[in-house]
Parts: sequence; C-alpha cells; structure tokens
Amino acid sequence: MRKTKTTKQDDRYFRISSFYAAAFLFAKGLELVNVDKITDPKRAQFVFRDTPERELFLENYNFGKEDAPEAMVDARKFVTAIKMLKDKLYQDKF
Repeated sequence: MRKTKTTKQDDRYFRISSFYAAAFLFAKGLELVNVDKITDPKRAQFVFRDTPERELFLENYNFGKEDAPEAMVDARKFVTAIKMLKDKLYQDKF
C-alpha cells in the first residue's frame, strides 16, 4: 500500500493509492476531495481531507484484530464506498 503525505502546504490532505484502504477511510466518514490521476497516470491516488482520526483508522485497518470493533465497518457502507470510489475513479472530472 502506497500512502503519502502531500507537500508542506497541503498538510490538510492525505493521499493513498490503495483502493480498499481508501474505501475503508471513506466508509469511516473521511471526506474524499479528489482522485489524482495526473501525477501517476498508471496509479490513481485518492485524496482525502486529513483528520486526526485518519492515522488511527489506517492502523486499525492494517494491524487491527479481525473482530476488533475499531476495524469494522457496516457492510452496506463499505459497498457504497466501493461504488462511489469506482464512480469517481472512472469519471473524467471530479
């Protein structure tokens, strides 16, 4: 999973290229502000408004126990997040 913080002036945004991690963040309520397909045309980056909870969400996603409540999201929210991200990914403009 490739995740990067943007430059110093853009500390309020968080970029991630892992589709399912992005879907998890979206399902947890983080605001998607852009899908960057220009920086690396072969790999899109999902750009979220960064929050203090984001780091904890990703830690729970990557390293949390399977049945831990912090690592769980409602199945319907996750499916909706996947559909929304795919829609945004294949749109010409965000």
